[in-house]
Amino acid sequence: MNVILGGGDMGKTTILDALALLFSPTNGTTVSETDYWQRDTDQEFVIEATVSLPESAGIENQRRMAYPWHWDDKQAVLPTGADGEEVEVGAPVYVIRVRGTTDLEPSWEVVQPDGVIDHLSVGVRRQIGLVRLSSDERNDRDLRLVYGSALDRLLADQGFRARIGKEMAKVPLDKELGQESRKALTSLSDKMGKNRLPTGLTLGLTSGQGPSIGSLIGLLAQHQGKDIPLSSWGAGTRRMAALEVASTTAGNASPTTIDEIERGLEPYRLRKLIGILESTKGQVFLTTHSAVAIACVGQQGHLWYLDGKGNIGHLPAAKIEVQQRRDPETFLAKLAVVGEGKTEVGLLNFLLGKAFNGNPLDEGVRICDGQGSSAVLDLLETFAEANLECAGLVDDEGEKLGRWKALKATMGDRLLQWPKVATEGFIITAIPDEKLEELVENDEEGLTGYRMRSLAERLGIEAKDWSSIKAALTAKQKSLKALIIEAATGATDGASDKDKKAWKKHAQNWFKRDGGGEELAAKMVSLGAWPKVKDTILPLINAILAAVDRSSITGLPT
Repeated sequence: MNVILGGGDMGKTTILDALALLFSPTNGTTVSETDYWQRDTDQEFVIEATVSLPESAGIENQRRMAYPWHWDDKQAVLPTGADGEEVEVGAPVYVIRVRGTTDLEPSWEVVQPDGVIDHLSVGVRRQIGLVRLSSDERNDRDLRLVYGSALDRLLADQGFRARIGKEMAKVPLDKELGQESRKALTSLSDKMGKNRLPTGLTLGLTSGQGPSIGSLIGLLAQHQGKDIPLSSWGAGTRRMAALEVASTTAGNASPTTIDEIERGLEPYRLRKLIGILESTKGQVFLTTHSAVAIACVGQQGHLWYLDGKGNIGHLPAAKIEVQQRRDPETFLAKLAVVGEGKTEVGLLNFLLGKAFNGNPLDEGVRICDGQGSSAVLDLLETFAEANLECAGLVDDEGEKLGRWKALKATMGDRLLQWPKVATEGFIITAIPDEKLEELVENDEEGLTGYRMRSLAERLGIEAKDWSSIKAALTAKQKSLKALIIEAATGATDGASDKDKKAWKKHAQNWFKRDGGGEELAAKMVSLGAWPKVKDTILPLINAILAAVDRSSITGLPT
């Protein structure tokens, strides 16, 4: 199961449309000028895939023999070596494609290992049996008896349509006409006879190009004692029913594409459907905007992320599983911006809110809590290895220096790692000494007293007033700024074993909490630290703006 993720209008549905065209069960499929790159119909487009097919697909029974390639776990390779001897590399596969020609006609082809291009028959494509559930399809084709549908493959009765047509032709429909209508039909027959045209006119069911009699036949289901077409049931029920029909067909290996899998489904049914898809034999390609869907994708599913530049990359479960469960919206944004913790997330919320002059989410920029340095490193590396755009703000904890250096070389300005310091330390260092008492104050949330107590505890004194704290600092030859940084970061250097846990918790009453990063950022501006830190921070902000086609800034808008 392949789950294709990304922001809006990135091209997720286009991937499903490409698969639908490649496996189209009819030659009546058309292409338009909008299917061509920038509407340039002088240049062909090609959709190509390497596929493993069961014998039931009949690709070996075409007019000309289709010879397989071999799969080496990465690509299709020639089945023979340089000496002409057959090489058993892996499973036999076929390379098939559809070309959009300069005449706006699709051409389905098989690429042979010797370079010869042969036609891919409609019979093979029907046997492959793509199951397609689009986001706007009302009458799902797989619940009706159209050529190549799941119901058509399930019944597998080639003479059924002919027998239906024969029986329907016997129905005297003209007898149901009113008297005046029958006279009009008789008059028309007489006039045609005078002009030596066919006579003996009557009414009956016919079919021709386009809809056939079979397409009018679909599955019915009982509802309160009445037979109701399944195509008239709810969107979620229709989708699940179509997949059940498809899974019952021989081999159960048809590829499936589902656009917006969550459409029409409650969370509990969505979880159930994803569980069914993960266990199916055929490949599944689906898109989703649902955090529930992402969170419940298991080890049998593969997440793929499509970024704003059209790059698509695999996100290995081992490296993103924690983030996938905790904050699945990370993978639904145009650009994911990952902060190491609550302080960084709050700081980014403040800065990007100013830079965008509004909520960055409105532009598809999602600010995510990475929950620690190691988890953020794994997540950002996964994006980088897949050539996908993301951004990050992290502390420098002096660990895994080589990996961080390599990641910085790849991400450039989209990664900001404070130079040998934590976020709180970098910003507090830039605040003037005479403003530090204002930094401590937070009467609105009732945190001033707790912060004063944390400073006193670290100095080993009972009193928590400024006079006592400053006197103790003088005695210890320590600066107030250094003490505040230690308390704000939860540093435990110098603490006894029994005090280490309490000292670490001090940070929760400072800026390592919900809203703490926003407070620190606001005080960074109001207390005069911004001019000293902006040259370090602005490259990250402008790199994020550039990723979503916004102009760069030279300062924070007021």
